[in-house]
Amino acid sequence: MQVTDNTAVTIHYTLTNAAGETLDSSIGGEALVYLHGQGNIIPGLEKALVGKASGDKLNVSVAPTDAYGEYSDEKIQAIPLKMFEDVDSVEVGMQFHADMGTGSDIVTVIKIEGDKVTIDANHPLAGEALNFNVEIVDVRAATEDELAHGHVHGAGCHH
Repeated sequence: MQVTDNTAVTIHYTLTNAAGETLDSSIGGEALVYLHGQGNIIPGLEKALVGKASGDKLNVSVAPTDAYGEYSDEKIQAIPLKMFEDVDSVEVGMQFHADMGTGSDIVTVIKIEGDKVTIDANHPLAGEALNFNVEIVDVRAATEDELAHGHVHGAGCHH
């Protein structure tokens, strides 16, 4: 069976950046299982897997626009420290869920000066070209339940 919309696809992958550093890998662990065509993985990788079949191996380079987007200075802002009143100690590197007007985003604290905290709502991999070494382990028709929920159920699923 080939990878098309509404198929449950199982892959093993290794993700590296332009410098060749491994950022993530399923090798030696559980394979990733996702529902194709539902936006559950980055667009550039999803496009590259269309028409592939179980046993296929490929290397995919994904530009930032088809991954986590370009880095945007507009996603950096300084906010009052008092907005973190529920947090015992705010430190650089901490991450929080925040409503940035585009739904719930993860923001990272990048600077603290006096009573101002500078946060960055860019994805940590924004602006980076990503390289995937992928092996397709299995392709099957998605169940009606999986299609209704928009994701795969069972082992290997990541929500």
